[in-house]
Amino acid sequence: MKYQGTVIRYGDNVDTDVIIPARYLNTGDPAALAAHCMEDLDSSFVTRVKPGDIMVAGQNFGCGSSREHAPIAIKASGISVVIAESFARIFYRNAINIGLPIVECPAAAKAISAGDTVEADLGAGVIRNLTTGAEFGTAPFPPFIQQIIEAGGLVEAIKSGKIG
Repeated sequence: MKYQGTVIRYGDNVDTDVIIPARYLNTGDPAALAAHCMEDLDSSFVTRVKPGDIMVAGQNFGCGSSREHAPIAIKASGISVVIAESFARIFYRNAINIGLPIVECPAAAKAISAGDTVEADLGAGVIRNLTTGAEFGTAPFPPFIQQIIEAGGLVEAIKSGKIG
């Protein structure tokens, strides 16, 4: 589970209401959600995000309501992994459930800047800032979490028989 991309950065307490505003919750279509991802916080996000980009944020990312729409919008926008100092617990679980890799690594989240190129090896538990050369250790995902993410989420992992 290795990802590499350009960083799009946000601060602390990014809540689910700005990740995907409530006015768009009348759909579960990932593409429709992605079209409005981050729009109330960063109106340029949808025009500059590229497949494989990496989102980096501060503390308490994904706070607020427990809607699964938020990680779905992020994943569907093309973000390959989210690295933050910390995540709201329900957002963390929702992200894993829909197959969006997320990593808590305070040191990396503080040191990585917007526009940096970052590689995250989640199987090995290593985050490398290829722009600065800095390297950060993090707990690797347990095998069952890796299986969920690789399958595209919990439902797909169960359907495929990868977990039971």
